[in-house]
Amino acid sequence: MRKAEDFLEAYRGYSIFERRELAQPHMSYAYEKEKYRVIREGRVELMDSVTQLPPDGTEGVLSRDALRHQKNMLIAAITIFTRSAMDGGLPEELAYAMSDSYILKGEECTSIEELNRLSNRAFREYTCAVAARKKQGYSCKIEAALHYITIHLHEKVTLEAVAEAVGLSSCHLSRIFKKEVGMSMVDYVQKERVEAAKHMLTHSDETLSAISQYLYFSTQSYFIRIFKKYTGMTPGQYRKGYGKLIS
Repeated sequence: MRKAEDFLEAYRGYSIFERRELAQPHMSYAYEKEKYRVIREGRVELMDSVTQLPPDGTEGVLSRDALRHQKNMLIAAITIFTRSAMDGGLPEELAYAMSDSYILKGEECTSIEELNRLSNRAFREYTCAVAARKKQGYSCKIEAALHYITIHLHEKVTLEAVAEAVGLSSCHLSRIFKKEVGMSMVDYVQKERVEAAKHMLTHSDETLSAISQYLYFSTQSYFIRIFKKYTGMTPGQYRKGYGKLIS
């Protein structure tokens, strides 16, 4: 998050006098605040109306180069999107993982149009992620269990370890987990690893072998089998079909 703060600090060097000479008022705080509220509350039904609103005012200038400026603005926006999503209940690890991938993807963009599309996609995906989280309405113990699983997807996850982390017996956790989540913990871990793999396939150039190892699949062939179980296609087919975040 420090990178965005550095860019925001750089903005302060742009004199008030210059902005007055150009008659460029700042984009209104109310406009920005509305976007952050939509994310924080998971208001999917408001996404279209907010993205179609014409901003009143202009963005602050973070670079004299137009493309660099837009990349810096994306970083600043993603930083606040991330905080808004966490305020809305999105797990910290997931929110930061999304942030990292969007910022890295932004650096690869070669036009302002690409960056604008990426920013809109980030806004929508953060909002949808928060909305999905709010719909679940899990108990505190299950929320804690899900959070533990999220931050340990790249390690061995056992029922015993999760139970110890949340302060329940393995038997009791297994029972209430299936009741609230609707599937066993083993199935849930597999599903979440597949979701993480989908994200890596569309946001990075990592090989299938590297992704399977990172997400703690025993072998690449096992990774392919489990991925196909939940998506109906192989990781290679998924990357080919959805590999471009923006087009």
